[in-house]
Amino acid sequence: MPVIEVQDLHKAYGERKAVDGVEGVALALSLDPDVVLMDLRMPGGGGVDAIGELTRRGARARILVLTTYDTDTDTLPAIEAGATGYLLKDTPREELFAAVRAAAAGRTLLSPAVAGRLVTRVRTPAAPADETLSAREREVLELVAKGTSNREIAAELFISEATVKTHLTHVYAKLGAKDRAAAVAVAYQRGILGRTG
Repeated sequence: MPVIEVQDLHKAYGERKAVDGVEGVALALSLDPDVVLMDLRMPGGGGVDAIGELTRRGARARILVLTTYDTDTDTLPAIEAGATGYLLKDTPREELFAAVRAAAAGRTLLSPAVAGRLVTRVRTPAAPADETLSAREREVLELVAKGTSNREIAAELFISEATVKTHLTHVYAKLGAKDRAAAVAVAYQRGILGRTG
């Protein structure tokens, strides 16, 4: 297979950009690229869902997350879903090109800020889950437990549906839950929900 310099990729193949996670998965599967640059926040399913879907479907492409989100609740699910690397959008151009080459070669890359936090997290005992949920995440989870839809939660809390989904993604990651029902069950088991006062 010929080696093409990253700087020449755009000239050779043109930019292929998906508008949402579903289209991103379809595009990656049909084009079969060596590397996919994936953002985490997209309409129609987030980047973590798209990474997981590509991994489940056996996509050959290495997935390099390129995003502005660098919290543990963003990085860990992306890496667990199958991302090869995780960089922030403020990464200098030459470092990004080097990262794409490294990802294509199968090497794992993390931005220094993300790598530092992951090392700290591994070295620091985890806090109980109820202490790690923010007040807003707890509010959203309480409304989910009452059977409230995302649209209704957004209206009640005066936030967007996308923000509700972001809070739920963080809740799922923090509680180790895969969906709404599991998050509520775990929250009751751990005493996060069901407390009075």
